[in-house]
Amino acid sequence: MNNVSMDQLISLCKRRGFIFPGSEIYGGLANAWDFGPLGVALKNNIKRSWWQTFVEERDDMYGLDAALLMNRKVWQASGHESTFSDPLIECKNCHERFREDQLPPEKKCPSCGKQEFTQPQQFNLMLKTFLGPAEEDANIVYFRPETAQAMFVDFKQIVDTYSPKLPFGIAQIGKAFRNEITPGNFIFRTREFEQMEIEYFIKPGDDWNVYFEQWLAAMKAWMKKIGIDQNKTHDLEVPKEELAHYSKRTIDIEFDFPFGRKELYGLAYRGDFDLTNHKQEYFNEETKERVVPHVIEPSFGVERSVLAVLASAYQEDEIEGEKRTWLNLPMRIAPYRAAVFPLLSNKPELIEKAQEVRKELQGAWPGFFPIAFDKSGNIGKRYRRQDEIGTPYCFTVDFQTLQDNTITVRDRNTMKQERIVIAEARKFLEEKLRE
Repeated sequence: MNNVSMDQLISLCKRRGFIFPGSEIYGGLANAWDFGPLGVALKNNIKRSWWQTFVEERDDMYGLDAALLMNRKVWQASGHESTFSDPLIECKNCHERFREDQLPPEKKCPSCGKQEFTQPQQFNLMLKTFLGPAEEDANIVYFRPETAQAMFVDFKQIVDTYSPKLPFGIAQIGKAFRNEITPGNFIFRTREFEQMEIEYFIKPGDDWNVYFEQWLAAMKAWMKKIGIDQNKTHDLEVPKEELAHYSKRTIDIEFDFPFGRKELYGLAYRGDFDLTNHKQEYFNEETKERVVPHVIEPSFGVERSVLAVLASAYQEDEIEGEKRTWLNLPMRIAPYRAAVFPLLSNKPELIEKAQEVRKELQGAWPGFFPIAFDKSGNIGKRYRRQDEIGTPYCFTVDFQTLQDNTITVRDRNTMKQERIVIAEARKFLEEKLRE
């Protein structure tokens, strides 16, 4: 069964150390979330898969890790300082504030049910701070609301350093900040979040539709690789009247989250809007002309990726009258590749042998595998714990192991067990990882 609710996901995330409420011992902070040991492992594996797929395995991509704080002129040139805003309204009865465009159709206050609101005002979403000791206008800077602008601003640096031929892209994974009026739905919409973005630059005269479709296919292939349920994804062709003024085409890849169908990723053709704003050009050696490249932008949210992966992976079934909750995570992004158990926790010889097996399975960098070790409770409870965090395989060391160096391996999905020799266990995991 895969009809998971948000309450079930949030409960599992807190119970098993994926995601905790931020600052919880002090009452928390609205929509601030901390990724625990398993959460950060899952998140890092997703980011690693993205970077490997879209940067390391391509010959036309250049990585970037830009500063969070940028010169204020960047946001003035991009238009963010004057236009990056949402319509803010306030309920006259309870004084709660909301985005006008996210009110329910009946236009009732979500908090008190009244229908009396102030006139909408534009609320700038950028988080403002000051550099230096004086909080004055000359010292205003903003935490970046997106990673994209750094790639446009550093376009010339990449071109001057590497002399890439068009088409080529710049990719970045990094934090962004937005002072959202109504964050919510767990980690779906937060004020601090992480983006994985690409700006792909093409010749002005090239058929951008070809590149657009190629990127759409590449995005979907990667989504499948990390285990996002393809039956729950949908392409929304944004109507022309709703496109951003600089966009000629945008597709929102939506996902059926437990709280409804919402945007997961985006793909936009931005024309030459951004590089024109920042007065960036490209010198075409073949034609001896200076041109302003056009841009296709695939955009991915890290937290939304984690949420979609968890919602896709969550499973429940019944084993001998007992409910089993488990995560059907692909091996490449699961927090642990496998787990190793001693059959009994009070037998030092089994514990010692299990630790040896774990070390052998882990290996060393660059072929290191994260392997869990668990000797707490009976073997059935240990299996359930590993199932619930998505560990694909569990190896058990028992008394037969001490005699013939064989161990039992259990498959998370089927719960079937087989016996293999320890010397083959690492190869077993490597083959499974390639599937």
